[in-house]
Amino acid sequence: MNLTYEVIPDEKIECCRELCNELMAFQKSKAYIKPELFDSMNFETRMIPSIKKAICNYTVVVKDDDKIVGYVYSNISPKETYDNEFATFFDLSSVSRENVGCLSQFYLKEAYRQSGIGSKLFDLSMKWLKQFDDVDDFFIFVSNGNHNALEFYKRKGFSVSHEILDGFITVLRSHRRDLFEQGSPESK
Repeated sequence: MNLTYEVIPDEKIECCRELCNELMAFQKSKAYIKPELFDSMNFETRMIPSIKKAICNYTVVVKDDDKIVGYVYSNISPKETYDNEFATFFDLSSVSRENVGCLSQFYLKEAYRQSGIGSKLFDLSMKWLKQFDDVDDFFIFVSNGNHNALEFYKRKGFSVSHEILDGFITVLRSHRRDLFEQGSPESK
């Protein structure tokens, strides 16, 4: 493997189209609660609107030679963004500031899992999110059936907050103080 990590500006997000669509198909394949909800989820309906609604976006792709094999997409968004026609993702009054940080999408092709690449992408995302002093609350939303992702995020210091849409999504949450106390490599 000849891996490189590259930050992608919003105007070049098209390079993540294929992997984003693979992520939606992967999530549907794991789901046991309302898998049909994924039928309308794809790059156009998930990634593009999220990028447009966010205040700041951060996308990192990992390449093996010149082929993109994974990505992480995080954003800073107004908390009201997460109260929409699809769902209310968390109690807005529980968030102390106007904006929240979210690790929004994360996907690695199967052959690249369990090799430390996911941890590297996660650490890059957390380092970026932590730089926003006006954000205290960080969220990750995990689709039902994706137990490996849920356990990964819990090992990384996020806690299960609650479920939405009758268990379709598990909401994980961390607070700024918890992320800094965690002692991850990038905060040392």
